Amino acid sequence: MIPRPDHHKRPLACSCERVVSTSPELLFEAWTIGFDRWFAQPGTLAMQAEPGRPFFFYNREEWGRHPHYGRFLALDEARLIEMTWLTGDGSDVGTQGAETILKISLESVAEGTLVNLHHSGFVSEASRDAHAENWPLALDELANALAD
Repeated sequence: MIPRPDHHKRPLACSCERVVSTSPELLFEAWTIGFDRWFAQPGTLAMQAEPGRPFFFYNREEWGRHPHYGRFLALDEARLIEMTWLTGDGSDVGTQGAETILKISLESVAEGTLVNLHHSGFVSEASRDAHAENWPLALDELANALAD
């Protein structure tokens, strides 16, 4: 069994969703092996999509260079990606050193795929609010990258 972060003292979370005009299979690949097509700075991604395996990357430099670490908790082909998510640059941005959980559910709909993103385990409202503001922008980036 893969150990999970204990969030009983950190209930802060945010969620967003977006319909993307592509298949669940392509979205699953974008979150597991194609992260550098839309989120990670090319050349910095170290990711092997397997439960329990760690990953690392820097996000796109135009967004401000921040390291991202985590490990996959669960993968269900074209349906679910669940991973821990740690971000930051030594300041109060990102997850502030907390191992949060990012859960991405994919559901086929008439227009493409409904992406439901839930991010939990934040240590502060500021961290949660920043992610709540940025995740919809990231999903827009994802949709644009897959439309190319």
